[in-house]
Amino acid sequence: MDQLSFNDLKGKVCVITGGAGVLGSSLVKAMASVGMKVAIADINKEVADKVASEIAQECNATVIGIEANVLERESLEKAKEEINRRLGEIDILVNGAGGNSPQATTKVEQMQEADLNNLENTFYGLEYEGFDKVFALNFKGTLLPTMVFTKDMLQKKKGVVLNISSMNSYKPLTKIPAYSAAKASINNFTEWLSVHLAKVGIRVNAIAPGFFITRQNRFLVMDEKTGNYSPRGQKIIDNTPMGKFGEPNDLQGATLFLLSDVSSFITGIVIPVDGGYSAFGGV
Repeated sequence: MDQLSFNDLKGKVCVITGGAGVLGSSLVKAMASVGMKVAIADINKEVADKVASEIAQECNATVIGIEANVLERESLEKAKEEINRRLGEIDILVNGAGGNSPQATTKVEQMQEADLNNLENTFYGLEYEGFDKVFALNFKGTLLPTMVFTKDMLQKKKGVVLNISSMNSYKPLTKIPAYSAAKASINNFTEWLSVHLAKVGIRVNAIAPGFFITRQNRFLVMDEKTGNYSPRGQKIIDNTPMGKFGEPNDLQGATLFLLSDVSSFITGIVIPVDGGYSAFGGV
């Protein structure tokens, strides 16, 4: 039996949306470290270029920044043309764009009788525009890039799509209905697309991160004044058997596994990377 490795990924061209963020940049480092050629597609090209340059230098790899809006097909088509010109045909897509917003977050976890006189803090006070924005970014921001960036894979009859789900997809957290609904949709879409593309050689899987501190959720899990966990952040720790938040590098192994041919008979699954959160009943 040949020794297992990620050598098959060397030279593969990968597009990652959301690759300039805290978690996304860690995935880019992992891919660059095994010799992949990576395009960070981001709405903010300046940030994408900066992250790409830093990782390219650190890993001695080919990493470029590309301007792309995951909610605009024309922008994505233009990005694909540039990626093809600079790196070659696309082998792998990582759909990492996503996030939450205070506009789509309720102020209270559960409605109480006292809230009947102040609906502003509840589900009824959510801004539809905020809900729509969060759902679109997380779900449509996965759908559209997949339609565009997997076209090269069809010609090769080989390729991989990796979506980024969340623990919210299994058990929706209080306060964030739009984000939870969108990530549940990602799970369903991952399964659906994996079946649809199985016979043309494209595998589709997802990872579901547990709780990591990012720019989007810091306001929910940290107390800015004290620097300690907020009550909500402490609840997360109490319900994570390993008793800690994840580090960005904790996502690297599962990602490379699903992108590599070592998982060539795996499609349509979602792997939790969550410190045991999904296995714990709270007692």
